[in-house]
Amino acid sequence: MSELPTSPDLLAGLDAEQRRAAETLSGPLCILAGAGTGKTRAITHRIAHGVHSGVYNATSVLALTFTTRAAAEMRTRLRHLGAQGVQTRTFHAAALRQLQYFWPQSIGGSLPNLIEHKAPLVAESARRLRLSSDRAMVRDLASEIEWAKVSMHSVETYAKVVDGRDLPNGIEPVTMARIFQTYEELKDDRQVIDFEDVLLLTAAVLEDNEKVAASVRQQYRHFVVDEYQDVSPLQQRLLDLWMGERQDLCVVGDASQTIYSFTGATPDYLLNFRQRFPSAEVVKLVRDYRSTPQIVALANRILATRRIESQVPDRTVTWPEPLELVAQRESGPEPEFFEASDDAHEAEEIAQRIKALVGRGQDVSEIAILYRTNGQSEAFEQALTAHSVPYVMRGAERFFSRREVREGMLALRAALQVDSDLPAPQMVRDVLSSHGYSATAPAVSGAQRQRWESLSALVRLADEMAAAKEREGGQTTLREIIAELEERAATQHAPTLNGVTLASFHAAKGLEWDVVFLAGLSDGLVPITYAKDQAGYDEERRLLYVGITRARLQLVLSWSLARTPGGRAHRYPSRFLDSIRTVRETSNRTQPVKRRKEQKLTPAVCRECGTFLSSARERKLRRCSSCPAAYDESLFETLRTWRQEVAQANSVPAFVVFTDTTLMAIAEDKPRNLQELSRISGVGKSKLDRYGHAVLELVGQV
Repeated sequence: MSELPTSPDLLAGLDAEQRRAAETLSGPLCILAGAGTGKTRAITHRIAHGVHSGVYNATSVLALTFTTRAAAEMRTRLRHLGAQGVQTRTFHAAALRQLQYFWPQSIGGSLPNLIEHKAPLVAESARRLRLSSDRAMVRDLASEIEWAKVSMHSVETYAKVVDGRDLPNGIEPVTMARIFQTYEELKDDRQVIDFEDVLLLTAAVLEDNEKVAASVRQQYRHFVVDEYQDVSPLQQRLLDLWMGERQDLCVVGDASQTIYSFTGATPDYLLNFRQRFPSAEVVKLVRDYRSTPQIVALANRILATRRIESQVPDRTVTWPEPLELVAQRESGPEPEFFEASDDAHEAEEIAQRIKALVGRGQDVSEIAILYRTNGQSEAFEQALTAHSVPYVMRGAERFFSRREVREGMLALRAALQVDSDLPAPQMVRDVLSSHGYSATAPAVSGAQRQRWESLSALVRLADEMAAAKEREGGQTTLREIIAELEERAATQHAPTLNGVTLASFHAAKGLEWDVVFLAGLSDGLVPITYAKDQAGYDEERRLLYVGITRARLQLVLSWSLARTPGGRAHRYPSRFLDSIRTVRETSNRTQPVKRRKEQKLTPAVCRECGTFLSSARERKLRRCSSCPAAYDESLFETLRTWRQEVAQANSVPAFVVFTDTTLMAIAEDKPRNLQELSRISGVGKSKLDRYGHAVLELVGQV
């Protein structure tokens, strides 16, 4: 066995900023780390340096992450650096471990069962209130409950804040509050808890029992929090309780990668870290080791154009300064943009490109197709299947929770009772072949394809373990393979699946590939339709930034003009692309489509105070509800009288001619010609042709 590296050797491969972070072992430390800048390398070397130098006892360090995959990766790196014993866990895993240990002595009895999914209880809560709900609505209701709990709202306090929130399917605030209350009552009746309860109960035990709190603080003296921009108020509360009066805290994050605000996450704790800890060291990591200079330049431009032009003269909306990445890799191809006639055409084009890449030797597992919503995946699944290109879905059911994986592991354990001279990887193949594994992928998508991909991942892990053991001069055994699988299952560390990754932007966070296709980049998807204020647009831009920075070598951005073949080409490229589409572009459009000149590509703001407008009525008037109306009331009444006469003459309702809101906008703007009139929301071409001259004559008379 080779000697473990000494502390100075640990830092030899770090750049100047990473080394500064790694050598700062005490006191509060804030590492602002851009995408691809080696933050995990910096913090694992920092922990290992602290252990090897004797500043840290390995078991006194608690490193917190937001995913089990990230925790497993950090644990593996620390093991290779000779820092075994460091606790690397998610917030929930760390809290659950403590709750299970301290519950008997602090509460008494056994800890209630933990439910993995809220959906069944949320659906039952809705039924009890005689509220019809489909699967999508139940998911949205569960998300709203999660937001309330991580924001530390009880049923009582939630009822006071719900009025100002956008609720699923336009549900009434009082109804949402009752669903939340019924859900909590059902949990109490059945003596179960959810994942948010794990954090809430752990925090309550630490607050109420000084002996328990002292025991935890005696155990953990040094804290590291990765992805700190995604921390919620509840997680911050728990972290504060774990730390007590100590300040040995290292946080790592990037405000430009905050993409989970809808779950209650906030970058405020990261951005205000220096205010809370005035003596804190702040280290910025900006050297990007992941992506080519061309991709890094595109990512920087996306964030550099976040200043939104306001409709109010001499007024702009400013944003926090983002970290500007500096590429360290050698040059590569320019990012490419292409436009497709419809969704099927876009998926087909991407599938063809991927097949060509694989044919030229590109590892298929180093390719990803990323999109805004999970509902976009079906077209890509079908196109890849048609071209016999393997793919894997990310963000679906947990790997070790899949039925075929659980059945496969049971079958492998049973195989231990059978004497065999076959190599372990061949035994794995033979056992799993009776459960759906074959040497070639099935030419179908859906459940059958997922089953095959899952079993193939188990076979591939066996092959990798055998190859590693052979390099050391030994042979792996079936028992060792099963032990590895069980350890991975305990930490939810899934093996690598072999195929093109299909994932949403959110599910791709923290991952990277050689080649990335960002698909479906049209207005309405990026930014999503329900992003209607400054915070919403800002988050959508950050989401695109996260997508761009997943690519190492090659990046392709695409959109389609219509949803279905032959459909009306009513879509437009994402407004975020307007300022960055200066590189090579290909187009497969069947006819030229230009963005309408009158289309506003920025969020609408009030003409009076400059705040963002949220409702359709506000956007049509270009004035928020808080600002007083400034339209000419005499002109408005004249227009209303004229509208009534026109409506009666044509036997149509008055609103068919023009709505009151449109008339208010006309009375406020007082257009002088047809061009100015056409700019008012609600005055389309047909109405302009039919009523334009009459309206202008009325405006001129007042």
